[in-house]
Amino acid sequence: MPKNFAEIAFTESVKAQQEKYGSRRSYARMEAQARGTELSFAETDFIAERDSFYLSTVGENGYPYVQFRGGPKGFLKVLDARTLAYADFRGNMQYVSVGNLARNDKGAIILMDYAQRRRLKIYARIEVIEAADAPELIPQLQDQGYTAQIERAMLLHLEAFDWNCPQHITQRFTIEEIRELNASLYEHVARLEAELERMKAIVNIHQSLKGP
Repeated sequence: MPKNFAEIAFTESVKAQQEKYGSRRSYARMEAQARGTELSFAETDFIAERDSFYLSTVGENGYPYVQFRGGPKGFLKVLDARTLAYADFRGNMQYVSVGNLARNDKGAIILMDYAQRRRLKIYARIEVIEAADAPELIPQLQDQGYTAQIERAMLLHLEAFDWNCPQHITQRFTIEEIRELNASLYEHVARLEAELERMKAIVNIHQSLKGP
């Protein structure tokens, strides 16, 4: 059953630290608020634009493990308002995340939009399904033109989510974003270069008419 984000994140030891440093009262109000337990258009649109996220799992020895997951934009699919999924491509074959999830299916992901300084945190129960056992699901997770080998499907059953504040997020831009931001500049440069070539041609014509 999906929960308020604070129900999961704010353990008793966390609350004790909030009390110690003076933020407990404000976060107590956050806990009392009725929070949505289903992804809205804001979250689904945000997820569809991402080409990476960070996945955290916990090993049987108690140590957390954070993995970077990348792929084509939108490779993390929203199947419904409470379920996400992605294709797990063959990588370095260490299988740390998959092994951790075999013992503890609890995980967390953070999705980043560095350009707009936004981040979305999600708690989920993560179900690992081998590709051979998911003949109907795997085609939904494939991205046209991306040929990496799919080993399994990862289903994320939503437990809670929360948007983070933009504080301390350093802006970074992809090549695609830089091109979009500079599109008008590139067009202006192209027009100037075309005008320069036209002027050069006129000068050459005048010089040829004057003769040697």
